[in-house]
Amino acid sequence: MPALRARTERAELGRLLEHADPRAPLAIRRGADGIVGRGEALRLEFRGPSRLTDAADAWREVARDAQVDDEVGVPGTGLIAFGAFAFDDASAATSVLIVPRLVVGRRGDDEWVTWIGDGGRLHPTAIDEVRVELHDGAIGAKRYRAIVAAATERIRAGDAEKVVVARDRVGQLPPEGDIRSVVVGLGRRYPDAVTYAVDGVVGASPETLIAAHRGHFFSRVLAGTAARGATPSLDAEIAESLASGDKDVREHRFAADSAIEVLRELAPDTRASEPFPLRLPNLWHLATDITGTLGGSSTLDVLALLHPTAAVAGTPRAAALAIIRELERVDRGRYAGPVGWVDADGGGEWVIALRGAEIDDDGCIRAFAGAGVVAGSDPHDELTETAVKLRPITDALADPLP
Repeated sequence: MPALRARTERAELGRLLEHADPRAPLAIRRGADGIVGRGEALRLEFRGPSRLTDAADAWREVARDAQVDDEVGVPGTGLIAFGAFAFDDASAATSVLIVPRLVVGRRGDDEWVTWIGDGGRLHPTAIDEVRVELHDGAIGAKRYRAIVAAATERIRAGDAEKVVVARDRVGQLPPEGDIRSVVVGLGRRYPDAVTYAVDGVVGASPETLIAAHRGHFFSRVLAGTAARGATPSLDAEIAESLASGDKDVREHRFAADSAIEVLRELAPDTRASEPFPLRLPNLWHLATDITGTLGGSSTLDVLALLHPTAAVAGTPRAAALAIIRELERVDRGRYAGPVGWVDADGGGEWVIALRGAEIDDDGCIRAFAGAGVVAGSDPHDELTETAVKLRPITDALADPLP
C-alpha cells in the first residue's frame, strides 16, 4: 500500500456537504459538526468473517507508514478513513475503508481542511433536491408478520432469547440524483442523530457503537421502542410505560448486557448507566450509556468484538443469526453494520447503520428496518415498530429539503 501524506490546516468552509461528491458523498455529521470527504486516495475492501479484524490490521499498517501534519488537533483531523461494513459474515456486500483526497470538518469553533496527497482546491457545489417514493421489497407486511410469528415460536422452543428481524422497502434514484439532499433532509429532521453517508450507505443513526478519542470511549445501546405520543401527557405516559414494560425491558437488557460484557474485556474500568428513556423526534428508545478507557485498542478492534450486537441481531448471537438467515432469506448488505470513521491513532466514531438505506451504482435504493422479537412479541406491533423506524429515510427521500 502506498505511504499517504495528510496535511490539515484551518479553513473557512460554509456548508460542509456542498464539498461532497453529489453521487458519492462521504459524511459523518451530528448537527452542524462533523466531517465530509471527497474522492478516494485509498480504498481498502474486505469480506467474510474476518472483515473487521482484517480492516483493523490493514489500517494500522496504513497509519504506521503515513506522514501527517495536523495543525488543528481535534477529533476528525489528520489522516482519517470512512468505513462501512456488511452485517453478516456471509454477505455478498463489500466492506470498505475509504481515505478521501479531501476532508473538510467542523467541531465547535474549529473548521479545517485535510489534503491527502497533493493539495488541491475547494470547489463546493449547490445541492439539488431529489424525490423518491419507496414500496415493498422482498419482505412485505404480510411476510414480515409471518416471520415475526415464526421467530416467536423459535424463541418459545428455546432456540434463542431474542431475534431481531427486518423488512425492506425499495425505490429508484433518478439519473444524476444528488444523494447529498437525502443527507441534508435526515440531518434537519434528526439533528441529534449521527447522519452518515459512506459508499452509498446513507441514514441517521441514534445508536453509537463506539466513539473514542485519546483512549476514552463512549457507547450507547438502544433497544426497546415506542412511538411518541400526540400530547405531552400521553408522551410522558408512553415513556414511563416503556421504562417499566416487561417486553421492552427484557429486550433492552439482552442488548446492554452483551455490550457491557464485551467492552469490559477490553476496558476493566467500563461503567454503564441505568437504562433511561431516550426521546427522539418520532419515537422513544430505552438507552444505556457505557464509558471507559480503551488503552491500546483501536475502534476497529472494538467493532470486531461488538458487532453484531444483540440490539440488531439477538441473543445468543450465533443462534439469532442462524434464525435471521433462515427466516428472512435476504442479504441485508450493510444495513445494521458498522458505519463511521477512524483516525491514525485508532480513534473515531462508529454507529450502527440504522434509519437509512443503501444506494447502489445504478441508483437502486433498499431501506431496511427491524424489530427485536422476544417471547410474547406480537407480529402486528412489531410491524408497526418497523414502520416508525422507516419514517426517517422515507420522509427524507420523499421531501429531502423541508
